[in-house]
Amino acid sequence: MMEIIQRFNASLSSLYDDKLPVSKAKISEITKTAINGIRVYKHIVQSVERFIHKCRSEYKLPALYVIDSIVRHSQHEFKNSKERDLYGQRFNRNLEQTFQNLFSTCLPEDKV
Repeated sequence: MMEIIQRFNASLSSLYDDKLPVSKAKISEITKTAINGIRVYKHIVQSVERFIHKCRSEYKLPALYVIDSIVRHSQHEFKNSKERDLYGQRFNRNLEQTFQNLFSTCLPEDKV
């Protein structure tokens, strides 16, 4: 279980490795890691929320793209299965606080 969380955290931290703007391939890679780690979805959501809280302002918008991508893929992946979309529900729990963290230090041009 810890290995899955560590793999996801490494994938999320890899946002810092590339120049901005973050590529679609990078977002897809992070999303795939999250979907594969559905068993530890609570930890993955917490990692993304913590990343948004602590990251530099120029990485807040790409982190929001990560949330969007994870939720969309989760909804699509589990639409016709017995499992339900856990990511959407979990991100929704702290959505207000997450957006406050996003807007507290993001760049002015990202607020438009």
